[in-house]
Amino acid sequence: MSGVRLAALALACMLALPASAQEAKPNNDDMMEAPPVAAPREGYWKDVLAHDPVMIRQDGTWYLFVTGPGITVYSSKNLETWKAEQPVFARIPAWAYDIVPKFNGHVWAPDISFHEGTYFLYYSISSGGRNTSAIGVATNTTLDPADPAFEWVDRGIVLRSVPHRDMWNAIDGNLVEDEDGTPWLAFGSFWGGLKLVKLREDRLGPAEPQEWHTLAKRARSILVDDAEPEPGAIEAPFVFRKDGWYYLFASFDHCCRGAKSDYRIMVGRSRELQGPYLDRDGERMDQGGGTEVLRGTARWPGPGHNSAYTFDGRDYLVFHAYDVEDGGLPKLKVLPMAWDADGWPVVDPAPLR
Repeated sequence: MSGVRLAALALACMLALPASAQEAKPNNDDMMEAPPVAAPREGYWKDVLAHDPVMIRQDGTWYLFVTGPGITVYSSKNLETWKAEQPVFARIPAWAYDIVPKFNGHVWAPDISFHEGTYFLYYSISSGGRNTSAIGVATNTTLDPADPAFEWVDRGIVLRSVPHRDMWNAIDGNLVEDEDGTPWLAFGSFWGGLKLVKLREDRLGPAEPQEWHTLAKRARSILVDDAEPEPGAIEAPFVFRKDGWYYLFASFDHCCRGAKSDYRIMVGRSRELQGPYLDRDGERMDQGGGTEVLRGTARWPGPGHNSAYTFDGRDYLVFHAYDVEDGGLPKLKVLPMAWDADGWPVVDPAPLR
């Protein structure tokens, strides 16, 4: 066979391969130091780069907020395809650099809620492996960028954690209301686990006198250096109310390692917001318990940092997982969430295979 025909055959074989096989990308297994950034794209796309996704709907449009430079934002008309919007912050709030002097501009773990005509967007300022962190909040009266009233106003620090002073990490905030409408903030990552603090009526800081609770944690020796995050890999609380229960979702193990990520989504439930939260076997989450909802697959490892919503009578689990066919990048997943006969969430893992 001639050299020309051999070359043509080789080219044809390459073209027959999927794009991922032709353009294999190295796994990004240290996204704390080298966080991925979405490339600019016009129009709507199904394939969305997303870490720590949360969403809300206004006037028939869903708005998605994810970790990224200045907080990355997308919009959708159908929960399936998404269009990139301008980030929340064109300039990072100056106070962030007082907390983390070498802050890289990637604002973590947003949380969006609506109360009496105002949207509250909580967010985290931190760096990997340290609890030198703070949760801030910004507000807006609309999410529609075309509205003349559209303007994000930063309201500053809500909570701050300091190494050796605090055995908790002020990141991964989630605003939740109790049955009386009182606002609370669930938060936490590693160290002493997930916490709950009552907020003032304006939702901009802790209420006085302060009231704190521990929601969930994992085993950790008291002899471990207080500055060390591990052992005790748990983070990203999200509280979802249904049928008289508060369901506490949390992520066990590790994100941000691309295809090497071993995140998994866990849950417990309580009749009271403050807990205790019990898993299916009756174990308390503040004593290491938790029932697994979803774990990764060879194709999509590390599902985690989830949120949960009800839209038009259907419940959804929203989370990220890592795409092994695209360099281990985190991608958005929105899956239907059902409930078994005993009232526990069930998510079909088939889309992750």
